[in-house]
Amino acid sequence: MTSPYLLRITSPIGRIELQADEDALTSLTIERGGELPHDDLPERPSPLLESAREQLAEYFDGRRTGFDLPIRLDGTPFQRAVWAELQRLGWGEATSYGALAAAVGKPGSARAIGGAVGANPMPVIVGCHRVLASDGRITGYSGGEGIPTKLWLLGHEQIGFAA
Repeated sequence: MTSPYLLRITSPIGRIELQADEDALTSLTIERGGELPHDDLPERPSPLLESAREQLAEYFDGRRTGFDLPIRLDGTPFQRAVWAELQRLGWGEATSYGALAAAVGKPGSARAIGGAVGANPMPVIVGCHRVLASDGRITGYSGGEGIPTKLWLLGHEQIGFAA
């Protein structure tokens, strides 16, 4: 089921599909293979989606380092705990899967953390691209075209990583 409001925008990492209800953004999807999940549906803009469009444009232009948008992150309690930790990270800050596991009180659960990070319904706004392996390597990214998308976002925020 889709949210009642839908907007697509262009960005340096590909087209982005935003969904919202009356109160909050409910998802952000980066195109993969030139496709978005709801390309077959007409856009239904809202003031909230227009604000998100503006803030994302400012982010991609380098004029914004954080977002001031109401968001709804639907998931399991474990996923929501991981996403809450991701929201604490600011522009240019990175963490590791292991550090996230410790922060949510589940040390040794880096693999489960990876699953929760990959299920983030609000990439870019909730910066899951800021999560690296404990040795600083990039191990994957579920948004857009995967690692190339993550590389662009890390470079944009000047976050260093190990090759």
